[in-house]
Amino acid sequence: MKRQRTGPSDRPEAIVVGAGIAGAMTALALLRKGCSTTLIDRWEPGHVRASSSDVTRILRMIHGRDELYTEWVREARLRWLELQEEMNCTLFVQCGALILAGRKHTAWEDETLVTFEKLGVPHFRLGSGELEKRFPQFCCHDIEYGILETESGLLMAKRGLVQTVGLFQREGGRLVRGRVETDTDEQLFFDGKPLEADIVVVAAGPWLGGLFPRSIKPIVKVVRQDIVYTSTPDSETEYDASRMPCWVDHGYGGYGTPSVEGSGVKAAIAWAETVIDLDDDERVVDDSAFHRTRQYVRHRFPGLVGQRVVDQKACQITTTPDTHFILDFHPWHGNVLVVGGCSGHLFKHGPVVGEFAAGVAMREWGTPKRFKIGKRSELSVADSPSGR
Repeated sequence: MKRQRTGPSDRPEAIVVGAGIAGAMTALALLRKGCSTTLIDRWEPGHVRASSSDVTRILRMIHGRDELYTEWVREARLRWLELQEEMNCTLFVQCGALILAGRKHTAWEDETLVTFEKLGVPHFRLGSGELEKRFPQFCCHDIEYGILETESGLLMAKRGLVQTVGLFQREGGRLVRGRVETDTDEQLFFDGKPLEADIVVVAAGPWLGGLFPRSIKPIVKVVRQDIVYTSTPDSETEYDASRMPCWVDHGYGGYGTPSVEGSGVKAAIAWAETVIDLDDDERVVDDSAFHRTRQYVRHRFPGLVGQRVVDQKACQITTTPDTHFILDFHPWHGNVLVVGGCSGHLFKHGPVVGEFAAGVAMREWGTPKRFKIGKRSELSVADSPSGR
């Protein structure tokens, strides 16, 4: 899969498969490192079947005891702000992120407080009484305490992705529509011909397992995620991003974002056992998930009782056994870098993952052990909710 170089002055040729956030950010980083870069996707960037296509994502720094991911999010936040300036549009809304620790919460929240103190992450620990005074939108009778991350907030997900691909094209990158496939040896083909370049990065999101059924499929699971948007009350602003934070409700497996640009309040319940057929399933919200999410909204946000659902989305999350990303060279094809395994928390890391993946692809540094293909059983990390 490596092309023949025609001269010493040739720019390295890079091909990135998959125009989701990991692929788009990697392609932009490779381009800025001097590569002639082509980005390939089956659909247009931000397509509704893609994992990166929803309106918003949470940018949260909470990662339990995992200091690397916490530091990556802090760096990614700065990168998102830089991209926002470059693109001259809103990509990040600093409304804060509120982590709700129930009365039977896990160690994840407690360990996060230790990590935040060690790394100097700005935050407040608020008791349930303080929470309801500061954020009356939330019913907190079953909450022991909350962690408010003041520098966190939400990302305008689809906009950020589409704008990143647009920036990539304006700077000389090439976007191609088409489908990449593999043979029994997991060699890559495009339009019936071997995919050849100095650097090949495959960031195909939930389709990674289908492309690499022998090496990747055994270590990933694609699960369905149903999301419901609820209207805010007439004439009220307390559910807008100007007054309400994003939240992660670990005990319920719930998370969501306030209304931004008229979106309504987004809420979801992570349901790791609900699989999705990427090719055949209709992208409509399952009835049981719809009613489960509505019940959760009524429980946590009594002020939204009686409000109408204004939007809903069915998408997917690619999970790994330890919730770490996959970022390593293919075991049989040495110049093919595989990037994915989002586990519901890659989007916010996007600019840092792209920069790191590009550096690994160009052999600027090695791959940390935690991301190695086939080494998943050696790793452990505290369970965390998706926080999409």
